[in-house]
Amino acid sequence: MVRDKKKEGEIVVLGESTSFNGFLRFKETLRIQGKFRGTIEATGALIVDRGAVVEADHISVTSLTVYGTVAGAVWAADKIDMMSGAEVRGDVTAARLRIADGVLFEGQCSMIRAEKEVEIFSRPTEEIKTELRWANGS
Repeated sequence: MVRDKKKEGEIVVLGESTSFNGFLRFKETLRIQGKFRGTIEATGALIVDRGAVVEADHISVTSLTVYGTVAGAVWAADKIDMMSGAEVRGDVTAARLRIADGVLFEGQCSMIRAEKEVEIFSRPTEEIKTELRWANGS
């Protein structure tokens, strides 16, 4: 596990050689590059990198960005982004959903209203830029 400290918070990384079974709970941002099987209940953001595989009973997070493979039901208070090349199998529920070209999605989608406490436009620009740099291998 690697901790990548950024100005706007901390990103915890489960590296490519990591294989984890169990229950995950976190508050900041978690990036999975390896394999995970179990349950995820968090108030933070989850990023599933290319080549990563997540098989979950259910995933409950603030936001989910998928570049790799996710199997299981997903609930996101804010948004779910399925990026080109991602595979998502399972029902998803979110306030916002983006599915890029080249995504394999098998499941149903339910849209929810964002709670008043969730400010969807308050995400720092630097955090988004960092995610994009990670995704592009920079």
